[in-house]
Formats: sequence, C-alpha cells, structure tokens
Amino acid sequence: YWFPTDRMPEGDEARRNDDIGITHVHHFYTRRNLWVLGAYIHRLKNLQLGKRLVPILTGGLLGLTKLQRYKPKTTFPNMILSGTLYVGSLVREWRADQWLQGKLRSFKRALSSKGRLAVITTCSTTQMDFPKESCDYIFTDPPFGGNLMYSELNILWEAWLKVFTNNKPEAVENKTQGKGLLEYQELMTQCFREYYRVLKPGRWMTVEFHNSKNAVWNAIQESLQKAGFVVADVRVLDKKQGTFKQVTSSGAVKQDLIISAYKPNGGLEERFKLTAGTEEGVWDFVRTHLEKLPMPKLRSGELEVIAERQQHLLFDRMVAFHVQRGVLVPVSAAEFYEGLRQRFPERDGMFFTPEQVAEYDKLRLKAERIKQLELFVMDESSAIQWLRKELANKPQTFQELHPKFMKEIQGWAKHEKPLELSELLEENFLMYDGEGPIPKQIVSWMKKSERLREKIRAEEARRGEIGELGLETDDPELIKAAKDRWYVPDPNKARDLEKLREKRLLKEFEEYKQFPGRRLKIFRTEALRAGFKRAWQEKDYQTIVDVAKKIPDRILQEDPKLLMWYDQALTRLGEE
Repeated sequence: YWFPTDRMPEGDEARRNDDIGITHVHHFYTRRNLWVLGAYIHRLKNLQLGKRLVPILTGGLLGLTKLQRYKPKTTFPNMILSGTLYVGSLVREWRADQWLQGKLRSFKRALSSKGRLAVITTCSTTQMDFPKESCDYIFTDPPFGGNLMYSELNILWEAWLKVFTNNKPEAVENKTQGKGLLEYQELMTQCFREYYRVLKPGRWMTVEFHNSKNAVWNAIQESLQKAGFVVADVRVLDKKQGTFKQVTSSGAVKQDLIISAYKPNGGLEERFKLTAGTEEGVWDFVRTHLEKLPMPKLRSGELEVIAERQQHLLFDRMVAFHVQRGVLVPVSAAEFYEGLRQRFPERDGMFFTPEQVAEYDKLRLKAERIKQLELFVMDESSAIQWLRKELANKPQTFQELHPKFMKEIQGWAKHEKPLELSELLEENFLMYDGEGPIPKQIVSWMKKSERLREKIRAEEARRGEIGELGLETDDPELIKAAKDRWYVPDPNKARDLEKLREKRLLKEFEEYKQFPGRRLKIFRTEALRAGFKRAWQEKDYQTIVDVAKKIPDRILQEDPKLLMWYDQALTRLGEE
C-alpha cells in the first residue's frame, strides 16, 4: 500500500535529523507501523465514511512515529516533545492497530456527546470569510516569532493527506524562509487588522503571548496598535506544565502572558474625528480608556496594582492612539500629568474615574497591604521613574541618594549613554537651597518627624497656613533639615523643566543626524525618542528612518516608542 516518502523540506527545524539518517517522512516510522497506516488509509478510500475517519489517522499520527521516546517505569502513552522533531536516543514503538482503535473510541465518544455546535474552518487569518463586525469576542494564540516552525512540524501528517501548507504568508521568523522580525510584524499586523474588521465595536480580544524576546513582545504590541486596538491589561497565565523549550532553554519564559485589548466603540472614534488634535480629544480618550481598564483585585489581603492605570502608561496609550490615527499629540508629558491629576482621582499611583474610585476606596479599607510593582533601572527613563518614586516618598539629599542609585544601575544597558545622578536630578527635579519658603513637598515629609512636627505647627500658627510657595520660616533647625534636599516639582514647574530637558535632548539628537552612514554604538535613547517625536510632528519622516538605520536593529525592535515612530514614518513614506 502507498505511504508518503517525501523529502523533509528545507527549514530551521525540519532537517534537524539529517545527520542520523532521518531525511524523509517515512523514516520517522518503523516499517510495520508504516505498513499498518498505509493499509488503513487505503481502506478509507472504499468506505462511505472514509473522509470522516481521516482525523483518526492524523490525530494519533505523532504517537506512532520515532518521536515517541522510551522512559523506564512509565506507562504514559505520549512521551513526545511538543514543538520539535527531536528523536530521542531510546525510541518507544506503539502498535498501530491498538493505537488507532483507541483513537476510534475517543472519536465515537466525542460524536455522541451533546455539546454546543462548533464551526471549524481553515483559512488565512489575513483574509477571513467573516462579515464585518460580526464577532463578539476573539481569543487568539498566534505564532510568536521563531518559537515554533508550524509548517515544518505539520509535514508528518500533511504528507499522508497530500495537502501542504503554503508557508509564504506564515507569520514566523524563519531564516530559511527569509523572514526576520519586520516581516513577522507585518504579517501579524495584517492578521490583527482582519481581527479588528470582524470584531464588533467596544468588544474585546485576548491574545496569548509566549516569547522571551522583548523585540517580539514589542512587535506584537505595535501590530495591535497599528490595527487599531488599544491594550488595556497584561496578565501572567501559568499553565503549570512547561513545553520542551520552556524546560530545556535557560532563556525561555516559563509562563505565558495574556494581553487584553479592545476595539474602540464607534462613539469614541466618531467623537475623536471631531476633537482630534485638541485637549478635549485627549481627555475623552483617557476617560473612555479608564472605564475599560480592569479594577484592582484583593487576594489574600494584598491589593494588586494595575500597571495600565499608572500615569506614564496612560500617556503612552494616549500618544499611540493619536499617532496610529495620524493626529498630532496636543499635550506634552508634563501637561498630560498635570491635567490627569486635575480631572481624575489618584490612589496608590493609579488613576480612576470618579465612579471607580469610590469602589476602590471601599476595597482599600479591606486590604492589609498594597502589592509593589518591581522597577528595574536599565536606562534614563527607568532611572527617572525610580528617582521619582524615591523622592515622592521622601525628599533626599544627593549624598543619601547616591549609594542607592549606584546599586540600582548595575543592570544599565550597554548601548545606553551613562548619565550621572547629578545630571538626572538637575534635569528632572528641584532642590531646596535654603533660600525662601521650604517647599510643600519637603514640609509634608518633615511633618512625619516627631522632632520637627511641633516646630512646623508653631510656624504655621505664627505665619498662617502653608502658601503656594511653601512654608515661610526663619527657624534655622527647619531650614537645615530641609536644605539640599531634592524633591518632585509641582506640575507647573515640571512643565518648565521638561521644556529645558527637551531642548537638551533635541540638541543631542541633532548630533546623531550628522555624518550619514555612521553607526551609533553609545547613545541616549531619550534623545532619540524626543527627536523622533519632533520629526514626526514636523512630518520629517525621512529623518526618523535615516537615524533609525544608525542604531542596532535589536535596540530599535526592543524599544516600543522608537519602534512606533519608525513604523509610522515608514508607513507615511510609503503613502507618499
């Protein structure tokens, strides 16, 4: 009887066994199992239900190959490593007739069960035969970069069916196919755009993500945003049982991430068309986005923190929403943070709508503690976040901060330009030099000191309440305690600092633009972000593309903000 003898295709995974003589499909089977399978598929041709019984063959096919490993003292039938064509040193052969009979029993049970109707279809996700806005919810577990070579793994049953995958639109990173991260991202964008088309407005999509590379994570986020989705939440899904690569690879991620994204409803999109490029459009988006974000949950007395409710991530989502729709962002980061605090209640570093904050306050009373999010200092941006957190809790002197700062920057990225603590402080924070009123931020911290609390109360009683500029005092002990302490500035002063800092960053970006063709090995990522943003606002897309070519591809792909500006610049240049 006929059986497949196809040569294993060229690929990153398919020809891993060539050196041990397993070069063709039939080499993956023992001779007797090959003969039984050949007889089975031959007899199906003569049966009226033959086509319906093909899944019995394909569903159990891998268990009858040499991928089935032998392990002493185990009766578990399936010892195949998923996601790979690895053939172990000890192979376990199962009788094909018994195996097929077991699959037939499972098949009969499935057909006799009274479950809901399921429609199964095979098509390219880049072009689905679904009506527009017809789906209520989408759950997708797509390919992630170069994790699995699906078309190559499929060959063992496709050869029996004589139907092979067209791998040209396959969304993977594959050297043999000539697909890198950019090609993968473009294919994923096409898929997500089709998901966006068929999903109803205001409804959700869940994306299961599994990859250890930041670049692939950023590619997925960028693809989601380009398609029009807004990311609302990212959670960890622990599936308990690890795959082969999770168990054996030191750099493999042990848990999956679950990304929750929604399609903005028609109301937001229509309103945005009328208010695009204005502050009204900014706050309409933020209000709608906050309503979509999940509320914190209380688990074992610990109240979780929703990262997406923090100010910097809200700013990033707002910017992405504008950029993906080709609209200039009308507010700076400092203006956004100031407006956010004026319009929405803040609790534990998170922002809520007025309706949500009442619910959170009730939950907060029941909590024993607040879960702290880990912050790793790897570059200028994360260093500023760390300093802001440190100084918000307690205004500190340079001498107090420096030892802690040096400990935190051990993981500083090699390509990132080293910055002194003094430089970061001067560009982003303020210091009380002992002249004039003591700033309110420092006074609030000093009130926690038993030694200073009474003195502050006495000064307040003598001079009145603390004014806009802080506490007026000539008490030498209070001035000495406050002098040389760095603190987080008020929003109006933060805005001025941001303008000065942006000016310095843009000056450095101008240096990066010089000397065409010269690669940048050490640079300031914040300067690139500021420069890309300014160039995009000025519709100078070519500058973004030219400077992006000067930095390593890995850095570009691993930075979501740089990737967003670069991707948009390429799109605009293509349209021109």
